[in-house]
Formats: sequence, C-alpha cells, structure tokens
Amino acid sequence: MLDSASALLDLGGVEAVTLREVGARSGVSRSAAYRHFADKESLLAVVATNALSELGDALEVLVNSGDPPKESLRSALLSLIDMGRTRPHLYRLMFTPPAGDPTAARQAAERTQALFLDLVGRITGPGRASRYGALLLTSAHGITGLDLSGHMDLDKWHTNAEELVDTLISVLPTRGTSYR
Repeated sequence: MLDSASALLDLGGVEAVTLREVGARSGVSRSAAYRHFADKESLLAVVATNALSELGDALEVLVNSGDPPKESLRSALLSLIDMGRTRPHLYRLMFTPPAGDPTAARQAAERTQALFLDLVGRITGPGRASRYGALLLTSAHGITGLDLSGHMDLDKWHTNAEELVDTLISVLPTRGTSYR
C-alpha cells in the first residue's frame, strides 16, 4: 500500500492520494486501506517518515564510506536536490510537519539531521556543524525551489545546482580556521 501511495503522490501530489485509490492500486479492496490507516494524513505521514528514513540510510552510507568529507557532503546535498527534482511532491511532504502523532517522523528526521551534521562537522568541526549545516540545507532547499519553479535558468544565472553546491562547500571554514 505504501508503494501505491508513493506512486499516486508522484503522479499528482497529496491531492491524488486517497485511501480508496491506494487500496485499488494495491490489489486489495478499495476499503482495505482504512483497516491500516485512520485517514489519508496518517498514510502520508508514514510515506514521509519512510522517505526520511531512506534519506537517513543514504547519509549513513556516505558517513561510513571513507570518501573525502567534501565529496560525501556534495553527494548528500546533490541527492537531496535530485530528490526534489525527480519527486517534488514527496520532497515537499518530507519537509511538512505530519498530521497526527509526529513521533516516528521526528525520530527519522533527527537521525537524518544527525548524520548530515556529522558530514558537515567533518569539514567545519563539530562546534560549527549546526550553523553551517543549516546554511547548507536552506541553500539546498532554495536551489531546489528555484529549480522546480523554473527560475534556476542557466542562461540567466550562468550556473547550475551542481556548481552552486560546489561553491557552498568551497566556502565552508575548515577545522582550525577562525571564521565567526
């Protein structure tokens, strides 16, 4: 059912996801989804939580890869931007507070954030990871938003998302530098 809900989300956003259609696409009765989820919002919360967990899994691979920190951070940021490009409805859902009990989503988000900050801290030092992690994440969201709206025009800006990520990473202070 979760795969069906994700497919519907990709096709038409949260408006396209209905419990009846999820049941029908899952090969069960149209009402079967109601036995597993209280409502559409509960289903979408699980979809978002699973996506955050998968993002966390991808970050964990990068954290444990042994690759140079800047390469791992670049991969993490570009993966997030790519998710926004290829699955914009899921991307937005992941960063929307879930309806109902947010415990599982919060745990997945906290794990993902901790892994991301680990990557950032390997470059900046742990004491500055939160500040620069927030800068990088908000920048990635901005890049994604401009890209999705059609305003990240190469002819206009003479750059692209990949170059912007490279620029962001290149200006990060490294351990031992005295940036404020």
